[in-house]
Amino acid sequence: MCSRKWLFTFVLILVVQGVWAQADIFAPMKDAVKAGSAKELAKYFNQSVDINLEGEVNTYSKAQGEFVMRDFFKKFPVSDFTIEHTGSSKSGLQYAIGNFKSASDQFNVLMRVKQSGNTYLIHEISFVKE
Repeated sequence: MCSRKWLFTFVLILVVQGVWAQADIFAPMKDAVKAGSAKELAKYFNQSVDINLEGEVNTYSKAQGEFVMRDFFKKFPVSDFTIEHTGSSKSGLQYAIGNFKSASDQFNVLMRVKQSGNTYLIHEISFVKE
């Protein structure tokens, strides 16, 4: 009985650590979105990034993506941004699902990132109005 309790505790610790590690991956990206800083967010863009704004999906270079996000943040100044869920796909992509609020609108956000060396870079970011 004691060994089962120990095993359960060990598995629980591994699960919590995995969730914590995923949250850590997205922490600087979350902070950049929450600050409405396209410049900070673009630091985490891959060399090309798919950006979906209200159903219009385009692929941009890192520099172009920064300008697109700057315009978005000007149009919809952030009042709050939270990450509600993180996870990973079988292929190793990490993702975060969040909620972006501006004064007049609310958006569901999806960020998909992949590890590149020691960092994680955004391959796709999506803002879809609720």
